[in-house]
Amino acid sequence: METTQARRVTGLCGVLIGLGATLSVPLYFMYSGPPPAWNVLSRDLVNLVVLALFIVFVAGFSHVLRRADPVNEWVASVVYGAGMLFVGVSLIAVAHEAGVVFGAPDGTLDPTTDGPLAEANILIHGSIKRMLTAVMLFAAGYAMLRSDAFPRWVGWFAHLVALINLAFVPSLFFGRDVTKFYSAHGWGNSALTGCLIGYWMLAVGIVLLRKRRSERVAATQTA
Repeated sequence: METTQARRVTGLCGVLIGLGATLSVPLYFMYSGPPPAWNVLSRDLVNLVVLALFIVFVAGFSHVLRRADPVNEWVASVVYGAGMLFVGVSLIAVAHEAGVVFGAPDGTLDPTTDGPLAEANILIHGSIKRMLTAVMLFAAGYAMLRSDAFPRWVGWFAHLVALINLAFVPSLFFGRDVTKFYSAHGWGNSALTGCLIGYWMLAVGIVLLRKRRSERVAATQTA
């Protein structure tokens, strides 16, 4: 019963994270110049909710991996550790963004490009998150491919997203121009690639919810 509940909650969180990622990205591209305060604070609020769901997802997903196969114990610990670090640095980035708006509420500064707090966020939004995502998803994919708890395609999807993120880690050597695809803070790095982990979690969430539904239907038919 405990594992069934963990699957249900983890699956729901995965779906909501995917929806939250889809909702937050357009908020970053609504304005070509400095965005108004409401825009920045709105996307920060969405990110806070997504990160709260992220904590529950990583904890539940690690639990499911451990219950699926005791051999996955250490791999699940890697997933959990990398996931919690991802949340930690992401919360710092959200605080920095909001800090720029609190310091310039008139909307004259863009928290993604202007001010010392924006510069402090460059590696967080770029190479740091890409590295943590790669560590988490390489471990997750490895565990998923070793057990029957998930379809194999979800494990390969994790490896693909991990490889893409790993390819963007060296972007810190290519400047900070946000209009470039491959730069320390480019749109391909922080926006496009950054969304992929949310879509992987969405896929995992759907798989977990569908599996629970299939088990419930099978139990009903057996009864």
